[in-house]
Amino acid sequence: MKSIQSYRDLIVWQKALDLAVRLYPLLKRFPPEERYGLADQIRRAAVSIPANIAEGQARHHRKEFVQGLYIARGSLAELDTLLLAARQLGYLDPSSHQELEGRIGEVRKMLQGLLNPLATRPPLNPGH
Repeated sequence: MKSIQSYRDLIVWQKALDLAVRLYPLLKRFPPEERYGLADQIRRAAVSIPANIAEGQARHHRKEFVQGLYIARGSLAELDTLLLAARQLGYLDPSSHQELEGRIGEVRKMLQGLLNPLATRPPLNPGH
């Protein structure tokens, strides 16, 4: 197993970055009046996910990494909600939305997989 030297080694960071990049061409199809509204919110939420994973991991303290992962998870939920709104408004076609939901689900599972062992603290006085 390869050791983690950087956030760039984390598959969840790679997939979150891919998700953010995948959104940019889709957002160019939004109506002009939404490019600085909903589209901008989507961009910010999407970029926040890999950015918070990176920031947390780069701090080299478990507590700060966990905090970054929690923030990333919140941004992922925000992104999911914003994309659903875009779909319901007709700005995002059903197949693109379905693909993005699949990517969001994958990143969500990976974040939770990282959080489960990191967020669980051992007892302060083991054996007592």
